[in-house]
Amino acid sequence: MTRRAWLWTALAALSALALAAGGGLAWWSWITLHRPYKGYGETDLLHEVLPGQDAGSILRDLEAKGVLGNAFLTRVYLVQVLGDPPLRAGEYRFAGPATAPEVLDKLVRGDVVTYPVTIVEGLTIEETAAHLAAQGFGDQQLLLEEMLSADRISDLDPEASNLEGYLFPDTYSFAKGTSEEEIVTALVNTFLRLLDSDVRRILPPDDDRTTRQIVILASVVEKEARLDEERPVIAGVYSNRLRRGIALYADPTVIYALKQEGRWDGNIRRADLKLDSPYNTYLYPGLPPGPIASPGLASLKAAARPAEVPYLYFVSRNDGSHVFASTLAEHNRNVNRWQKVYWQKRWAEERNRDNEP
Repeated sequence: MTRRAWLWTALAALSALALAAGGGLAWWSWITLHRPYKGYGETDLLHEVLPGQDAGSILRDLEAKGVLGNAFLTRVYLVQVLGDPPLRAGEYRFAGPATAPEVLDKLVRGDVVTYPVTIVEGLTIEETAAHLAAQGFGDQQLLLEEMLSADRISDLDPEASNLEGYLFPDTYSFAKGTSEEEIVTALVNTFLRLLDSDVRRILPPDDDRTTRQIVILASVVEKEARLDEERPVIAGVYSNRLRRGIALYADPTVIYALKQEGRWDGNIRRADLKLDSPYNTYLYPGLPPGPIASPGLASLKAAARPAEVPYLYFVSRNDGSHVFASTLAEHNRNVNRWQKVYWQKRWAEERNRDNEP
C-alpha cells in the first residue's frame, strides 16, 4: 500500500471512530496533527537529536521547545500511520509553522543542518587535517590517521602509502558530528568521481602513464601555477624535461621535503637545494616519489593533457604569472630581469621610502 493510500485509510478509520464517538476526540486529534504549529519565538530554532535517543523522548523534547503541539498524538501518528520508522540523530533547523507529519518527515529523512568548509588547492594531508579540525570538523589526529591510510585508493594506486594528492580540494557541507572517516571518504570520493568524469576522458589515446604519475605531476603544477591558463603550459614544460631526462628543478618539491623533516620555516635557501631527499628534484631527475599536495581540477586536467610547447624553463614575474623560455641562455636573461634586477630595484625603492623624512 502506498503512503498516500495508507493515509486515506487512516483518515477513514479515524473518521469512523469520530462518528462512533459522536465526532469528538478522533477528529480533534486529526485536526491537531495537521494544523501548522509554531510555539517558539525565534525565527529559526536549532535542536539536536542525540544518537540512540528514543522516539518518545525526541518528540517530547520538540514539544517542550514549541516545535510540536502534542508529542503524544505525534507518536501515535508515527507508529500507527508511518509504521514506526527510526528518527535520525543530528542537528535540525525548524523555521516557521509546521504540521506534525512535516516535522516527522524531516526527522525520518534525516534532513539535518550542514555546515560548509572549504579545502583550498595545494594543501598537504597534514595541512588539510589541521584546517578541518580548526574549522570544527573532526579531531586533527583522527583525521590524519584516516589520511595516512591508503586503503581507499589501493586499487587505483597500489604504490600509495597515504592519501597525499587524493583529497580533492572543494567546498563541502558536513553535518555536526560527522565522523573523521566520513569526512575523509567524502574528499576521496569527490576525487574519484572527477577523475572519471573530467580527467580520464581527456587523456591522449596513447598515454601510458599511471594515475599516480598524473597526480604527482598535477601536484607539482598546483604548487607552481597561479593562473589557470598557465597550468597546461607549466605541465608541458615539465613533460618536456621528463622526456629529455632533465631534472625538474621544482622548488615546491624541496619545500615538501623540508616539511616532511619539520624544517620548513617559510623560506627556501640555496643550501636547501642540496637536501638529500628523493623529493628534491634538483638532485634527483624524474618525478618525485609521490604527490606533494592536493591538486585541483585545473591542475589535474593540465597534467592529463599538457600543452605542446617548446619550453624547458620558466621564471616568475612576481605577480603570479611566468615567463617561459626554450633555451638556457634565454632563461638566464629572464632570471636576470625578473629576479635579480627586479628585486634589486624593489629593495632600493623600499630603502628610499624608509629614508624619507
